[in-house]
Amino acid sequence: MVEWWNSLNVMMRVLWAITLSASLIFIIQSVMTFLGADGGSDFDINSDVDVPDGGLGNLPQDASTPIDAGAAHGSGMGLLTFRNFVNFFLGFGWSAILLESSIKSTTLLMVVSIIIGVALVFAVMMLFKWLSGMQQAGNIDVYKQAVGCEGKVYLRIPGERSGAGKVQININNSVREYEAQTDGPALPTGASVKVVEVLGATTLLVEPLETLII
Repeated sequence: MVEWWNSLNVMMRVLWAITLSASLIFIIQSVMTFLGADGGSDFDINSDVDVPDGGLGNLPQDASTPIDAGAAHGSGMGLLTFRNFVNFFLGFGWSAILLESSIKSTTLLMVVSIIIGVALVFAVMMLFKWLSGMQQAGNIDVYKQAVGCEGKVYLRIPGERSGAGKVQININNSVREYEAQTDGPALPTGASVKVVEVLGATTLLVEPLETLII
């Protein structure tokens, strides 16, 4: 191994170092993704976060994501993300190494390797886009099943449809969180509710569950 490394020129040492590092990170990311622990790996961050009064510990999940689903996966859809940098160097490095003996011109080798690296990035982005579309289609089906389900108010719902709050609804034995409005008076946090209608693409219409007094 030492003799092989010493036999390489400076450019090939750099290429091998980049490629092996990118490959190791790629393997770690893949394992974390399959384990559902791939989070915080992207540079692009959505700062529009609804923070309830209870602090960061009570941040609501996305309306279409089950609360018990684990950490969200990186979408890979943003161009300037850590995952895409890794994918680029993965394609660039391995292409340069495998084609080094076939392409004698260093400039041409770098150009071809860069093109392959960029192509790999866009191929992975398109794959994530396709998978995201399939997931959203499944979420829409679950969302429509919310009518008739019961749950509790997570964030106070203003009365007379004057604003939206949050509710946690049990659908198919999975607790999910959605924005919600009500036609009646305001519903406080913790109130039991029932879904009576789906409003638009992101909001449910709920009503309070009547308390039986004996």
